[in-house]
Amino acid sequence: MSKGKAASPMRIHILDKEYLVACPDNEREALFASAEFLTEKMKEIRDTGKIVGTDRIAVMAALNMAHELLDHRSNKDDYQFDVSKRIRALQDKIDMALNQGQQLEL
Repeated sequence: MSKGKAASPMRIHILDKEYLVACPDNEREALFASAEFLTEKMKEIRDTGKIVGTDRIAVMAALNMAHELLDHRSNKDDYQFDVSKRIRALQDKIDMALNQGQQLEL
């Protein structure tokens, strides 16, 4: 949650446990949605039966979400690089067309 804004305590539930978290009023919905998202990820891991213990389930959920975030960032960077490359190619084509047009006028 953001720092510097007045925060009041908010009760959230994550995998059947209640937590009291300080949160600015304008970020309460985002915190609630984050808690629900984390709970769902933790339930998915718990329901596989391969990992026992809330702490271990939480760490695995955090690792999975971190992996997804980094993968998303990587894909975004690749996409931005591809778009930049295409823009440069279009700029080169425009420059060539403009230069050819100037040569025809002379």
